[in-house]
Amino acid sequence: MHPSSQTREEVQMFREVSMAEIREVLRLRQQGRSLHAIERLLSLDRKTIRRYVELATAAGFDPKGDAVSEAAVSAVLARARPGRPAWHGESWAELGRHHMFLKARLDTGLTLTKIQTLLGRQGIVIPYRTLQRYAAAELGWGGRRETVPVADGEPGHELQADFGRLGKVGRAVGPRRLVKGLALTPCVSRYTFCWPTYGETLPEVIEGFEEAWDFYGGVFRVVIVDNFKAVVDRADPLNPRLNPGFLEYAQARGFVVDPCIIASPTQKPRVERAVPYCRNSGFAGEDFPDLERAREGMLRWSLEEAGMRIHGTTQRRPREHFLEVEQGHLLPAPTARYDVPIYARSKVARDHHIEVARAVYSVPGGRVGQHVDVRADSRLVRILQHGQLLREHPRQPPGGRSTYPEDLPEYKRGYALRDIEYLKRQAAAQGEQIGIYAARLLDDPLPWTRMRKVYRLLSVAKRFGAERVEHACRRTLELGVVDVTRVQRMVERALEQENREAGRPLLAPVLHPRFARDPSEFAVIKEDDHA
Repeated sequence: MHPSSQTREEVQMFREVSMAEIREVLRLRQQGRSLHAIERLLSLDRKTIRRYVELATAAGFDPKGDAVSEAAVSAVLARARPGRPAWHGESWAELGRHHMFLKARLDTGLTLTKIQTLLGRQGIVIPYRTLQRYAAAELGWGGRRETVPVADGEPGHELQADFGRLGKVGRAVGPRRLVKGLALTPCVSRYTFCWPTYGETLPEVIEGFEEAWDFYGGVFRVVIVDNFKAVVDRADPLNPRLNPGFLEYAQARGFVVDPCIIASPTQKPRVERAVPYCRNSGFAGEDFPDLERAREGMLRWSLEEAGMRIHGTTQRRPREHFLEVEQGHLLPAPTARYDVPIYARSKVARDHHIEVARAVYSVPGGRVGQHVDVRADSRLVRILQHGQLLREHPRQPPGGRSTYPEDLPEYKRGYALRDIEYLKRQAAAQGEQIGIYAARLLDDPLPWTRMRKVYRLLSVAKRFGAERVEHACRRTLELGVVDVTRVQRMVERALEQENREAGRPLLAPVLHPRFARDPSEFAVIKEDDHA
């Protein structure tokens, strides 16, 4: 009877016969054993034994031969083992009548739940489980894709990195804080290292890698990373843009960064399963009061537990495997910790300074309102624009200030820096007596409190001419009077006298040039005056 015509109850009565039992039936038959003897030895029905022998003979089996061929056993097994009939009910048949409808909806990305709703609107009520099985069997929905294992590569070359949540740290009473873990796994030995952090910032990521180089005793040549922001600024399958800070770190340590394709965990399978392993085996169930205790505990777990277990794939202890096979191929370990810089883009303020890490630094060239790039490490602050270095400053603590005098406009330099000598030089450039007068004005225990008077003197020289002010300063110095207001008054009176003798307007319009109209136009005229 063909299996497709058998009932469910009939098939359930058959016992599945293995290849070893079929081979034993044929072997005993070659030895000349009777069907009754074989029945007694193997506990099989005599009709079944006869059927096996007939099927094997039809496939070329020689009952008087010396050995049982694999072809004869396979032929018997293929025809004797009952296949499982495809019993399906009315719901399955109904889905078959709507096969193209289902395929079209699945191709557009609809979920099975939505498709079940659409079928219900047409009066077709199908159990979800039946719909799910039909979609998987007939439409290829939800099946796993085929895959092949990727070679591990050369020992000591590739290290895969990923971030994942570990849990929370803190006391039982009080707030607890979420901790993430940077998991690193070499492709050959699978010797996993986990470094707990609070975040995924550039300093935290670099700190984790620095701890990893100490843990492994060297640097791997290639680091395969996920697309977290501290490493990759813009993800792209072919031309990803790396974070300049991490790229500079990779150059300093001598390894190459190989970002994965976004949302493709198969690009880093060695570390993908290591993240939940670190969480479930290392972190879960522990009571770490703070981050430092968590780091100590995960380091101990990486060395003693994760490193000394028998790995399911390599069937070796990862730590022993690493020390034997990989460590000798690593680049030399760093001798000093990496000085993590700060990268920023700042706007030059009106005072010709920028702010970096709560300290201010001067920018040359009158670039007020422009943006500049900044790199600041523990020693230097470098200011660049369009790749050109503008200025280097020593790093200042928060609240500090570093200003180069030449970065400020010349006319504001003395005032901004309280540069007394600069003011003296400015005054001396106007005239010898003006320079002497400015020096006398600044001759005080607190000279910066009298800078305003020198600026007033320079303003008078610019307004009325240095020659007139030079003469007035000489006169007042002869009289022993050091008063800028007196100098200005002398210059104004001398100018009024000159204007009167020359028949020119008096000094008032000159003193107040902002009034374009004659003062008489602003006089108030009463009605009685018209009368």
